[in-house]
Amino acid sequence: MDMKELSSILQQNGIVGAGGAGFPTYAKLDERAETIILNCAECEPLLRLHRQLLEKYAKEIIDTFHMIGETVGAKEVIIGIKKAYTATIEAVKAVMGQYPEVRLGLLDEVYPAGDEVVLIYETTGKVVRPGGLPIESGVAVFNVETVYNVYRALNEKTPVEDKLVSVVAEVEHPITVRVPIGTPLEEVVALAGGVTTKDAVYFVGGPMMGNIGTGAQPVTKTTNAILVLPKDHHIIQKKLKKNSIDMKRAAACCCQCTMCTDLCPRHLLGHPIEPNKFMLAATCKDVQEPNIFINTLFCSSCGLCEMYSCFQGLSPRSLMAEYKGGLRANGIRPPKVEAKPVGPEREYRKVPMERLMARLDLTRYNREAPLDESAVPVKTVRILLSQHIGAPASAIVKAGDMVTKGQMIAEPGKGLSVGIHASVNGLVTEVNEKYIVIESQEGRAGNE
Repeated sequence: MDMKELSSILQQNGIVGAGGAGFPTYAKLDERAETIILNCAECEPLLRLHRQLLEKYAKEIIDTFHMIGETVGAKEVIIGIKKAYTATIEAVKAVMGQYPEVRLGLLDEVYPAGDEVVLIYETTGKVVRPGGLPIESGVAVFNVETVYNVYRALNEKTPVEDKLVSVVAEVEHPITVRVPIGTPLEEVVALAGGVTTKDAVYFVGGPMMGNIGTGAQPVTKTTNAILVLPKDHHIIQKKLKKNSIDMKRAAACCCQCTMCTDLCPRHLLGHPIEPNKFMLAATCKDVQEPNIFINTLFCSSCGLCEMYSCFQGLSPRSLMAEYKGGLRANGIRPPKVEAKPVGPEREYRKVPMERLMARLDLTRYNREAPLDESAVPVKTVRILLSQHIGAPASAIVKAGDMVTKGQMIAEPGKGLSVGIHASVNGLVTEVNEKYIVIESQEGRAGNE
C-alpha cells in the first residue's frame, strides 16, 4: 500500500493518537521516518489498557505496525515496552520473529517513560531538539491502540467508533471496557460495579496529566481512563487549587532547593527548562532574563515537579502552563535552540513508578483491571466534533436523520482534521457546532 492511499484511509476512518494527544495519525506518515516506535510504556500510574491490548492482539498489531514501517520506508521498527510487562513481552516475541527489522526497546519502570522525547532517547539514544518534532530526528511514534485502530480500519472496515477505557480506584471491580464514543462517563463507571466512596470525583486520564471531569462528560477518542477518587484525595485537591493562591504560596516558601529542575525529564535530556528559576523570577516579578519565561514553552507538563519533586507542595507545572498559554496567545513560539549533552546524573534521577504511586497515595488502588470487550448498550451518545488536534470535523447529518453505527456523521474539516463516525445505530436528535447527539435504537425501543 502506498502512503497516499494509507493516509486517506486513516483520515477518513477518524484515526488519531489514542494515547491522549489526539494528533491525526495520517499526518505522522512521513518518508523521513527511518525509525518508527510503538509506544507501550503505559506512562501513567494505574493505566493498563495498552499492555492488555498488545498482549491480546499482538499479531494483529505487530503485523499492522510492520506494514506502516514498510509504507513509510522505515529501516527500524521498535516496540517500546517496560521490562515489567512480561506477559505482553512474551506475546510480542511469539510474533516479531518473522520481521527482522522489528526489535524490542525495553524500558525501566519509571515515570514518564511514555513521553515521546524520553521514549525516543531510551530506545534509540537520539535527543529530539527542544521544541522540535520527533520526525526531525527521523522518528515517528505511534500508540498501541492507535495501531490497533489502523488494523480494524484496514481489515474489518471499522472506523473509530468506540474506545477502550480503564475504570479504576474507588470502584467495586476495576475494569477495562470498550464503550461507544460519546458514552457518558457515569455510565462507564457503572460498568465497574459502582463507586465505593462518598463525594466521588471522576478524574479523566492519568493521575499525573489528567483533569477533573463530570458524569455527563462524553468519552472521546482520547479518553484512556477514569479514576474515581474521593473529593479530599491529594490529586483532586491539587487540581482544585487556584494559580493565584499557588503563586503567593510560592513567593512565601519556595526555598530554591532546585529539586523540581533536578528531576525534570526534559531538563535531564538537555532541554533549557528550569522550573526553579521560573518560580523565583515569577514570584519576584523579575523580567531581567525573559528567556526564563520563554523557556516554559519547552515544558512537557508531565507534572513531576508539582506532584512528586517539590517538598513544599508548590505547583511549578500549573504556573508554567498559565505562562505558556499567555505566550502562545501572543504569538510567541519556542526559540530554536540545541540541547545540551545528556549528563551521567540522568540515570540516577529517574523516578520509580512504585515510589511515585506511594507519593500520590495510589498504591492501594494498584489492582488488576481485566479487559472486557463485551458490547455495551447505551441510550444516548454525545459525539464531539473536536476530539483531535487540528480543525474540528464538519457535521454532515441533521436532526431527524437515522444513522447506522460506523457511518460518517462529520467529514474532516479544512486543514489537519479527521472524520467522525456514529458509535450507535439510532436517531440524530441534535446537531450544533460542537457536538452531535444520537439516541440509540435500543434506547428508543426502551422508551416506547
